[in-house]
Amino acid sequence: MKSPPNILWIVTTQWRAQACGYAVDPNARTPFLDVLAAQSVNYAQAVTPHPFGPMARAALLTGDESPANGVRDYFDALPNGARTIAHEMKERGYATAFFGKWGVGKRNKSVPLVGEEAAKVMVPEGERGGFEFWEGFEGGFQINDPWLHGSMWTEPRRFPGYQSEVVVRNAISWFDVVRNGAQPWFGVVSLEAPHPPYDAPAASVTSRDPASLVLRENVPTAGDSAAKARKELAGYYAHIEATDRAIGRILLPEVKRENTIVVFTSVHGDMHGAHGLFRKGWPYEESVRVPLLVRAPGVSARTDDTPVSLVDLPGMTVGWAEGKASAFIDRRYSRISMPSVVALPHQCDRVWRGVRTATRKLVLNDDGTPWLFFDLERDPLEQTNLVAEPARADEIANLAARL
Repeated sequence: MKSPPNILWIVTTQWRAQACGYAVDPNARTPFLDVLAAQSVNYAQAVTPHPFGPMARAALLTGDESPANGVRDYFDALPNGARTIAHEMKERGYATAFFGKWGVGKRNKSVPLVGEEAAKVMVPEGERGGFEFWEGFEGGFQINDPWLHGSMWTEPRRFPGYQSEVVVRNAISWFDVVRNGAQPWFGVVSLEAPHPPYDAPAASVTSRDPASLVLRENVPTAGDSAAKARKELAGYYAHIEATDRAIGRILLPEVKRENTIVVFTSVHGDMHGAHGLFRKGWPYEESVRVPLLVRAPGVSARTDDTPVSLVDLPGMTVGWAEGKASAFIDRRYSRISMPSVVALPHQCDRVWRGVRTATRKLVLNDDGTPWLFFDLERDPLEQTNLVAEPARADEIANLAARL
């Protein structure tokens, strides 16, 4: 009987779907991910269920959308009794481990979100989602010289170096141990980059010249959106390149293993000036579309336009562990939503819910009234809102019924 596959999730933050070399982004330098994409199922229409970190991470860990999983607001923690992918995999005989950004732990609202104090906030042993080995941090956005704690260190310990490289290096040490055993393993490597601060040093990668960057056509040329976007993207793409290099340290040995499934994704994207907006929480493509690559032994590389969601990934993973060929999802639409307004600068100003197919997107306000409707097939940059078009009324009603 064929042994169960090892399974590795590589999860990044704020890495939007189009910001990859294999996605033909002229600004992105991602040679290691480009190789992975050439060997993977590339879910080119994948979305996050919620374009904000805690809600998306809770959905990714549990397979349940927010707020049903217990996380509605930015400061909500994953409930202690929540059943996660770690529990599922342990019951199937897997060794489980988590490395890096947690993002669903208890946080004190009086502690600044950015800085050393936040980076040293502890995630207690009983609140680590059921992972047998856990080494990471709750938050703090310390892209360099991160503070880590967990199974090996009961108190936060500072590690010099670029955060992505530090987390990857420590994860590889665990892989080196478990790969020599008979037990299959499931590991999550959760990286904070390319999340702000975008002007933080990106290892040995130099920030780009803002003037050299190619902006998406839906970034307004009037006003200061374009200039601000260029300034941010100069650092953003440097962090993408640096994190791609760090990921490459995992991929070089792991891609060659015949019995390891590798997943690469991000919890959400960033607007970066599209429609004159910044950050996340918005229902537009730059915020909700995420990269999703799945390299599996015996599965041919292809581009797949199935509109999968990150909320599908736990179920897919359990299916792979059980040897089910049907574990690759076939669905016609995914739900997207923001269950609360996050009171931080530049974030979305309303609660909304929506449905996205490979070619259409409908977004409703909290009261159920239509807000946005886009024909993604003809208008991939979402520049024409068709929500008031009489000819689209039936189509809008059919999509709304799915919500």
